[in-house]
Amino acid sequence: MTGETHLPHILANLDVQLRAGAYVLITRATPDPDADAVAAARINEAEGITYVVTEDYARARGEPPGFVAAWLTLKVHSALNAVGLTAAVSGVLAERGIACNIIAGHFHDHILVPAARRDDAIAAIRSLRSA
Repeated sequence: MTGETHLPHILANLDVQLRAGAYVLITRATPDPDADAVAAARINEAEGITYVVTEDYARARGEPPGFVAAWLTLKVHSALNAVGLTAAVSGVLAERGIACNIIAGHFHDHILVPAARRDDAIAAIRSLRSA
């Protein structure tokens, strides 16, 4: 299934959904079977493996979280080759001083924002519908 490529149409239909819980990033030098079993996302980099896990999982393993994030999912099916969506989202968040980390999935983009700013981030993203 292909996604939408026309940015005005993407933005007009954009909504955002909050995933339950708080998320943090942890790293490992080599694969961690326990983290693999529970991670919401895994990114392999030359320096090591980054896992996105719940804050509770990290704390239970004695890993103090640095960046505690809310996980927002953009509820529009944009094509992987669509131009401008991540720029529009990161731009509107930057205008409001909200950090963001974007993870692209096949069907949706996912945005990690500071948990304390989640409501501000949701409002900012939704404002793009009327822009």
